[in-house]
Amino acid sequence: MQFLTPLRSGTELNQVERWKLERHPLNVYQSVIDTYSKEGVGAIAKVDGEVERLKWVGIYPQRQGGDAFMMRVKVPGGRLTSAQARTVGEIAGVFGRGADPHPIFGDAYCDITTRQTIQLHWIKVEDIPTVWERLAAVGMTTVQACGDSARNVLCCPVSGIDAEEAFDAYPVARAISDYFTGNREYANLPRKFKMSVTGCLDDCAQAEINDIGMWPARLDDGTLGFNLLVGGGLSDGPRMGTDIDVFVCPDQAVEITRAIAQLFGELGNRENRGVCRMRYLVQELGPEGFRAALAERAAFDLIASGESLTRRYRGDHIGVHPQKDPGSDTPGRKAPGSHTPGRKAPGKSELYYVGLNVTVGRLVAESLIGLADLAETYGDGEIRLTTDQNAILTGVPADKLDDLLGEPLLTTHSPHPRPFERGVVACTGTEFCRFAIVETKARAATWARMMDDRFAGLTEGDEVVRMHFSGCSASCAQPQIADIGFRGETAFDEGRIVEAVDIGLGGSLGHDARFIDWVEGAKPVEQVPEALGHLFERYAAERRPGESFRQWVRRSPNATLREVMGSGTR
Repeated sequence: MQFLTPLRSGTELNQVERWKLERHPLNVYQSVIDTYSKEGVGAIAKVDGEVERLKWVGIYPQRQGGDAFMMRVKVPGGRLTSAQARTVGEIAGVFGRGADPHPIFGDAYCDITTRQTIQLHWIKVEDIPTVWERLAAVGMTTVQACGDSARNVLCCPVSGIDAEEAFDAYPVARAISDYFTGNREYANLPRKFKMSVTGCLDDCAQAEINDIGMWPARLDDGTLGFNLLVGGGLSDGPRMGTDIDVFVCPDQAVEITRAIAQLFGELGNRENRGVCRMRYLVQELGPEGFRAALAERAAFDLIASGESLTRRYRGDHIGVHPQKDPGSDTPGRKAPGSHTPGRKAPGKSELYYVGLNVTVGRLVAESLIGLADLAETYGDGEIRLTTDQNAILTGVPADKLDDLLGEPLLTTHSPHPRPFERGVVACTGTEFCRFAIVETKARAATWARMMDDRFAGLTEGDEVVRMHFSGCSASCAQPQIADIGFRGETAFDEGRIVEAVDIGLGGSLGHDARFIDWVEGAKPVEQVPEALGHLFERYAAERRPGESFRQWVRRSPNATLREVMGSGTR
């Protein structure tokens, strides 16, 4: 089956679809090696649609233009070996250097994304083949990290070691990633195709906002597997995934994702890029219609969903946590909540994982290499990346824990961050992205630290204040599921056009899932710190015992919240 020809009758293809028909997007890989790396960016411009096809090999032109590119590296399930982390750090250190160091972040850095991938910057076209060779040597690729195809597959970052997980879903996520990566038959879908697979009881892999979300469930006979969600997504027209009453056994997961990709490729919209994500197809067909169309394409009979085992959305795994006992073959087969693992007295066999804060996901090359060294010295040689843009060291013996916690690098990337720095997430912004309207990374980090200086004492225990900042409406930083979400805009202020943000409040996934309400529109960025200060001063005055910020804003009228923050100007 080739999706190079759309199967919907009467379709008037958009320009991107026409480019994909003219030349398969994956063909660009060899052209980069044979031609563009030798002849330069001018050769790319000579081929109609070739800049778009570069996305299929993980490459975007940077805002700066010229021969500077962003490169996205796939990390299925967020799981890195120390050798892979060191290689990426070395690539950033050698090839990821811009014209001028950033005033806050310096030079030679990379970014952890909300899809557990790593983005490199300032990569020159002539260096791309060398970078690919170095990545391939440690089993990594950039193929289909972008483009209208299966993106990086999400999984709980502590799969296989979480003391309470229903089961280890990483092998399933990896198998799905391996099936789709480089598979030309499914590399031309109507739009990007995002999948999440997890056996974690806390939905840190964000099943509800993916095109396909699979989270843990159990049949009456005790069989463990997944309940299937479809059609989730953010950006314009955000939508929570729909449960279509399908239970998927782990050994059926690759086939069900293949069948959904076939369905999307055949019936998805290829005319209007604005409404071609799979969530629009799910909305069009309805849950029953989508399930029926899937049943026609799947290689096994669909059965009804099981008992859902997911309980809430935690998001990160920051801090020091005991791992499950080594040799535990069937973790989580008890009913959720039937046991609560605690910190046991240290013993020789006891292992811990340590979640480290990486503010706005930015890591300088030396720090990533340093994490690789710590993973080898103190842990099992792995680093896990999270959807909150943080990093986790795994397999740390109890008798090495104190020495790890005393390492200088952990003063920068702390396992005990303050609540705003812990929860801040930011996209690339105007620093590199051609679509962004405002600068995000430095501004989000500055705002988070300012809020921690003023209000960290308001939170209780491990409470996190999630503040997500996207530079445009594309929602790469997922503002719709944040306690406080920012979306890049412009405003007219005192006779000039300035950077501004829409401000939303009260978003979350999980048991109280809800997208934020966009409370304030186009507020100039210079006014935002004061507005946030007023907001949290009111929260401090009105909060009920044990009430989180999200709970408070949800019971407060939007008009009141807008008044508290001050009127925006346009």
